[in-house]
Parts: sequence; C-alpha cells; structure tokens
Amino acid sequence: MSQPTTKPNETQEQPPAAAPGLSRFAAGEDPIKRGQILDGAKRVFMKMGYDAASMNDVTREAGVSKGTIYVYFQSKEELFAALIERAKGLFAEQMRELLEQSTSAEDGLRRFGLAFAHQVINTDMIPSMRVVLGVIDRMPSLCQRFFAGAPTNAKTVLRAFLERHVESGQLHIDDSELAARQFIDLAIGSYFRERLFNQLPTDITQAEIERVVDSGLKLFLGAYSPPAPENT
Repeated sequence: MSQPTTKPNETQEQPPAAAPGLSRFAAGEDPIKRGQILDGAKRVFMKMGYDAASMNDVTREAGVSKGTIYVYFQSKEELFAALIERAKGLFAEQMRELLEQSTSAEDGLRRFGLAFAHQVINTDMIPSMRVVLGVIDRMPSLCQRFFAGAPTNAKTVLRAFLERHVESGQLHIDDSELAARQFIDLAIGSYFRERLFNQLPTDITQAEIERVVDSGLKLFLGAYSPPAPENT
C-alpha cells in the first residue's frame, strides 16, 4: 500500500515509543476502545478530509491519548483503511441478515434493493466515498479496498444469495458476479451518481424509491427467471 505524500516543510507524524513492558497486541484487543477511536476518526475525516486530518486531530476527537491511538493504528493510512473495512463489514452483515429473512428470490431481491437505495440516499456512504476519491491518484491501493469484492462486500453477499436460488431453481443465471452488479445498478437507478455529485433531489419519497426498485426488479427477473416449461 503506497504512503501518502508529504508536503514541503511538513514532517510525518511518528508513533511514540511504546512504554516498557507494554504488549501492543494485548492492549490493542479492546473492541470498545478501538470503536471509540474509529468513531472519532470518522468524524474527523468526514469534516476535514483525509489530507487535512492528522492523528492528533483524531486523538482529540476520540478522547484518547496519542500513545493509545498508536497502540491500535500505526498510521493515518492504516486508520483510514480500518474505517473502510468496518463500514463495509457492517453494511454487508446487515444485508446478509436481511436476505436470510426473505421468503423467495423475488422477496430477497426487493429487500436488498430497497436497503441499498436507502444506503445510497440517506447515509454517509457517498460522502465517505468522496473522501476516498480525494486520494485515489496517490493511494490507489487504499481506494481499491473500498470497492474490493471481499467477503465483507455487499455485492458478494448478493452474489451468494443469487447462487443459492440458482441451485434451488428460482433463478437461471450463468454469471452470478455480473448479475449481482446488474441488479445493484438497476435497483438504485441514477441515485448513486446524483448523490455522488450532489445533484440528488431532497424530496425523494419512499413511493418513488419503491417504484425505481420494483422497475429494476421486474427487468432483472425478466432476464433471469427460469424459462417457462414447454407445452407437450
């Protein structure tokens, strides 16, 4: 992973020396403290952007010491990457639980589409993505983690759902990876692009969101429903 560039006359922040006898692994295991740091970092990055933010800013916002923050994260880049992974993991788990509650392929896809549209329209997913895009030229590997199709990615969760329903006979799909990308695009329509460029209307109703998702679902099922049995 590439390191961020340093401006002229600007020094890189260095982690303080660990206290004698301190085990970084043991101290870094506290999930509450880790979450506290990540919550503070999120507020700082969302307010200041990646480049302007510093580890000192995060320590103040999170209410921890500089020694503590470096026990958990050795650099600003590592902290930012952890934020990306946490957000992806939480969203993917929410989508997995939602799909597990579905009664059919159609029901699950509708639930997924509505939840994904809500994520794009009403949460800080897109503002966070703008922060990532701000460093894409200097830190391409970090940005790739945002879009990576890892197990913590909602698209991968959807792909697994599609594959299960292919096996059960409810869907007929040759390329589940492609189909998962297609459904996400159909479900959120132009909301992703409009929110990214701050052009999304503020008066979108739930009925309108459902209309877009249902239209995308209809197209998707039209392409991937099993062929009707031939009359004999």
